[in-house]
Amino acid sequence: WCSASSKLTSRTTAVAVTADVQVACDDPGIPPAAKFQAWVAETVGQSGRAPAGDTEVAVRVVGADEMQTLNRLYRDKDSATNVLSFPAGDMEGLPPGAPRLLGDVVVCATVVAAEAGEQGKALADHWAHMIVHGTLQLLGFDHETDAEAAEMEALEARILATQSVIDPYAG
Repeated sequence: WCSASSKLTSRTTAVAVTADVQVACDDPGIPPAAKFQAWVAETVGQSGRAPAGDTEVAVRVVGADEMQTLNRLYRDKDSATNVLSFPAGDMEGLPPGAPRLLGDVVVCATVVAAEAGEQGKALADHWAHMIVHGTLQLLGFDHETDAEAAEMEALEARILATQSVIDPYAG
């Protein structure tokens, strides 16, 4: 078990999008923090729902045990899943100019690697998809209805294409 944290910022126009990346497991397929930063920044920028001002997202990469615990506690499902998002909601009392915290995206390295193999996808592409998906959920997108799912999947595919990632829903 290892823990590493890095905080990277991308500046798009006049606002900054920061990804605070925390790695809480030991897996050789975890992309570098700069990749997570690029995926988060591109998602926020392309979402059409970017908040005004600087924005921060926490990304935590975990193992199956931690993800199973989170999934059981917050979704009442006793298994590890690929990605969970925890929107921060409105926060009052922050000083002027403080970045807006969108929330946390938690990704399970073990599940992402297994799914990529099962689905015949490049591991890096599947990581990108999970981060884009989780970040969109922080921005209020959902996939509970067919219409919501179609909108979210189309947006995911467009954002991923800007990162040279193949459409995960094609075929």
